[in-house]
Amino acid sequence: MNKTELVEKIAAGAGISKVDAKKALDAAVVAVKDALIAGDKVALVGFGTFAVSERPAREGINPATKAKIKIAAKKVAKFKAGAELADALN
Repeated sequence: MNKTELVEKIAAGAGISKVDAKKALDAAVVAVKDALIAGDKVALVGFGTFAVSERPAREGINPATKAKIKIAAKKVAKFKAGAELADALN
């Protein structure tokens, strides 16, 4: 499902226009992104939790040259499905 299809589902489910659904989706995405940038977790009960995790620096290998390279530490976004979502999938 892409963003357009998601907007259509939101509009149909909420009984609102596609324009309003797109605005709501965009606002929700920005709110989650801003919270993660600030280092906060975003927990949606029944759906899951978005959080930021830190990956330490590590050594890797360039597959083309087999040379060792250093991979810098970085922050990554993680999602953990909630119990209701996990149960619905199984």
